[in-house]
Amino acid sequence: MKKDLYRIAAAALCGTLLCGSMVNAAYAASDTQTDAAYAEDDVRENATRAASDARENATRAASDAQEDVTRTTGDTNEDETRTKGELQQDATHAAGDVQETGSADGSGNVPEVTLRVCNWEEYIDLGDWDEEETIDLESGDIIGVNSMVEDFEEWYLETYGIKVNVEYSTFGTNEDLYNMLTLGDVYDLVCPSEYMIMKLMAENQLVPLSDEFFDTADENNYYINGVSPYIRSIFEANEINGEAWAKYAAGYMWGITGIVYNPELVTEEDASSWKILNNPAYYRQVTIKDNVRDSYFAALGALKSDLLTSEEFLQEADYQKRLEQEMNDTSPETIALVQDYLQSVKNNAYSFETDSGKADMVTGKVAANYQWSGDAVYTMDQADEDDFTLAFAVPVESTNIYFDGWVMLKSGIGDDAAKQHAAEAFINFNSRPDNVIRNMYYIGYTSVISGGEDERIFEYADWCYGAEEDEEDVADYNIGYFFTEDENSEDYVITAPADQVKRQLFAQYPSQEAIARSSIMVYFDDAQNEAINKMWISVRCFNINDMPVWGWGLIILAVAAIIAMLASKRRRQSY
Repeated sequence: MKKDLYRIAAAALCGTLLCGSMVNAAYAASDTQTDAAYAEDDVRENATRAASDARENATRAASDAQEDVTRTTGDTNEDETRTKGELQQDATHAAGDVQETGSADGSGNVPEVTLRVCNWEEYIDLGDWDEEETIDLESGDIIGVNSMVEDFEEWYLETYGIKVNVEYSTFGTNEDLYNMLTLGDVYDLVCPSEYMIMKLMAENQLVPLSDEFFDTADENNYYINGVSPYIRSIFEANEINGEAWAKYAAGYMWGITGIVYNPELVTEEDASSWKILNNPAYYRQVTIKDNVRDSYFAALGALKSDLLTSEEFLQEADYQKRLEQEMNDTSPETIALVQDYLQSVKNNAYSFETDSGKADMVTGKVAANYQWSGDAVYTMDQADEDDFTLAFAVPVESTNIYFDGWVMLKSGIGDDAAKQHAAEAFINFNSRPDNVIRNMYYIGYTSVISGGEDERIFEYADWCYGAEEDEEDVADYNIGYFFTEDENSEDYVITAPADQVKRQLFAQYPSQEAIARSSIMVYFDDAQNEAINKMWISVRCFNINDMPVWGWGLIILAVAAIIAMLASKRRRQSY
């Protein structure tokens, strides 16, 4: 009884805080603004002023640089400068011009550009590898001594004669990033997931990639020369408002979602269904993602399990289209069912988590963990170090195939050609095969880059998962669909230990059978987001059905007190 009272009191407090936030937001939106609104305006104004100053400084620097070129090189060098600019045209002109300035005036001054990058936490090689971590491929050794950002800054200076200063920031979820942008944070290059990319495209917030970025003749264009044909086809086929993802986004990492599980405690059959999340057999032994989109997707899979696994549904001619519709269903009836389901998951799960689930699996606190495939690889790797075997299962209902990709923001890049050149170069540098391998090794996720004619990425996959010559229990695993347009190619087969078809290799490069039942998350419009966010607040803060009348009374009294306090402040401000 005492625990119930504590739970209700906590729920009431949570609801009070949420309602208080909503009231503050409402006043902020009104013509007579509260202190909160003034604070928000100050943040926006400062951010806007900072962005404006940055653009003005960049423009002035570029202008000064161009004047130096004109004074020092004169008409005699005009043809040479124009020739150097032809490969990259508009985007490279800015970089090429300031490069000429730095060398022509003899002063030793190196032109600079600042690039503001925001990426997922722990989602790029930070360097500082131990010597024993060296990846010794037949084609050469690979090791991360410095961070990828530091190495990019050095490479950009050597390649283009420009000093780039990367201001590197991180975010925890797609929603965190969007809120940061909404509140006025300014970045040039960010790396959201596919549904957030779609949202930013729909809101006209993105700068398209330049034509020069897609020039396969440029040897520094590692992305277009190395992106997997499978991934490229997806980015070109999916559109927002008639424009392909590929016009605005360059892929970084990709994967699917599933369940990491302890095979000694969880059966493969149970782990292969989203229904494990509220299965009472695993009470306080499972975790679920602490973000609305991933949790909503899993709930849909569980609720629609009978439909999605029926032979009739699987045999439909437009199966992929139907699957995407079902896994992005936002009808009011479905949202209500999802809320009830997630509340039952909350009562059954060990925790809602974003990152802690990996450690919880390795330490044995939980037996099953809803996970992105990249983090699944990391989790299984860590467990292996402790002689603790974990496995990975993809739910039979459906899996989310996700993509994280680089996009340039109008609020940061604007029409600054020098910044855009640096941003696209950052994408290309991270798409260079040796750097792809460094990032994959460091974070555990799978790059969208297959390497093109460069075989090192497949060589790395074989280095990671290939069986030893004297191993007997082995299995052939074909990943040709990722490396070549011929999905039946026998040139990309890894002979691996048999258990790898259910472990790291399976998570790193999912089988075609698993991908066949994958669906993307589409972006939701404002009305859909509002309905789903309300549902999520209810799930995360309290179970509405369990809230007694007196609990709601506490919330109402607290909201009334907040309104009275804000009204008092407004009256004082008017005098």
